[in-house]
Amino acid sequence: MVSIRTAAPALLLVLAGCVSGPDHKPPEMPLPAKFSEGGTKMNGDIAGSQWWTAFSDSKLNAFAAQGLAQNLNIQQSLEIINQAEAAVVTAGAGGLPSLTVTGDNTTSGQKGSLRTQTETRNESGGSASASWLLDLWGQYRRAKESANASLDAAYSNVDTARLTYLSDLATSYVNARYYQALVAIAQENLKSRRDTLSLTKFQLEAGAASRLDVVQAEGLVNSTLSTIPGFEISYRQAVHHIATLLNVPSSTIITQMQGGGRQPVFRGNVRTGIPADLIRNRPDIRAAERNLAAATAQIGVAEAKLFPSITLSGAISPTYIHSSSVSGGLTSWSFGPSLNLPIFDGGALRAGVKTAESSSREQYIIWQQTVRTAIQQVEDALSAVTRDAQTVSALHAQVKSYEEALQLSTASYKDGASSLLDVLDAQRNVTAAQQSLAQAVQQSANDYIALNVAIGAGYVPAGKTTVAAAPEKAKVVKVSAKKVN
Repeated sequence: MVSIRTAAPALLLVLAGCVSGPDHKPPEMPLPAKFSEGGTKMNGDIAGSQWWTAFSDSKLNAFAAQGLAQNLNIQQSLEIINQAEAAVVTAGAGGLPSLTVTGDNTTSGQKGSLRTQTETRNESGGSASASWLLDLWGQYRRAKESANASLDAAYSNVDTARLTYLSDLATSYVNARYYQALVAIAQENLKSRRDTLSLTKFQLEAGAASRLDVVQAEGLVNSTLSTIPGFEISYRQAVHHIATLLNVPSSTIITQMQGGGRQPVFRGNVRTGIPADLIRNRPDIRAAERNLAAATAQIGVAEAKLFPSITLSGAISPTYIHSSSVSGGLTSWSFGPSLNLPIFDGGALRAGVKTAESSSREQYIIWQQTVRTAIQQVEDALSAVTRDAQTVSALHAQVKSYEEALQLSTASYKDGASSLLDVLDAQRNVTAAQQSLAQAVQQSANDYIALNVAIGAGYVPAGKTTVAAAPEKAKVVKVSAKKVN
């Protein structure tokens, strides 16, 4: 027959292995086998892909590397990791034994003119108290599991911050070069229109033009002049934003951007992979999955509170007294378990379980929505990238045609074979076509940026390993693939 003394430790060991609540399982959802305009070849690890180097722009390359080390949003997300690591320790501390030690010393006596005097008395004491809440139902184990999942999410959020920074920086740089191009176009057209004004004034003196022609030519010159400040303002604002992203003074970036530069142009293809690749490569999807794991573990925390809890506690308090008449010590101690049994709480504990279950379902829906949004972002950007080159090519041809028309109309006007209105219309057409071409080049570059960000490429700094890629942190979530017709 097994004695109680032998069975009790075994029973505690069995109970200690109990964990309340469901275990987290990687979420699944049906996904198409390919993007609507993509291929069926899978992508590998693209976290270290420096896609911005395809623009062959040394300034952009330098800015990208500089900001990955200095951007304040990235630094803020790194600090959140430190907080999450501390939260893991805090979450698991409740299930570990605790020990508190105190000590004190008191000297007492009396002085005065009375004949009766009280002797000086020294009293020293201390206490040590220990307690251990037995985590029979896994409340603190689930709490630590939840905290570890939140820590994983914090690592993935750093990668998301890096990806967001790269997107913002590259887009701002492309926009800055675009407005510089608009300023250059306006200044070039301003020179042409001033030449036309001078020619019109000369013909007015020769009697071959009217005052109306001169006024119309002057109006077009002034119209061109009025557009330049707006372009310069937009350029400055884009440069100021780049400086904020790099955490440097604006004057530094303005100096580096002076002199202009060509608009960034990408030529080539982007390997997008398949929708299932996004589960691994998109840090925001990984973070959503880890948030789901954290919420699932919280169900166990809430359920464990429904059951009884046992706390083992003990204390020892030695005291030593010394005076001229008495001296000696006394030690008191206590030890014993305490039982906490929730009987009636107005339904608060069960409501806590329902809240945790609902939160877990919500996080699963958020994960699904994050995946669906990622797929849409890839397909939107892919549709644009595959067609942008056609737009740019057509606008190049349009600019060439309108520039030739301007040359012909100007020559005809000099010979008196056509009116000034033909020249002014041709100049307007050239300006509009050149601005449309610059905008198309800008849009093409931004679509290329958006596509790379959408597939989750490039957030790992060169020569470094992302914290989220560590084996103990990264969680690859498997999903089922659904073929599309």
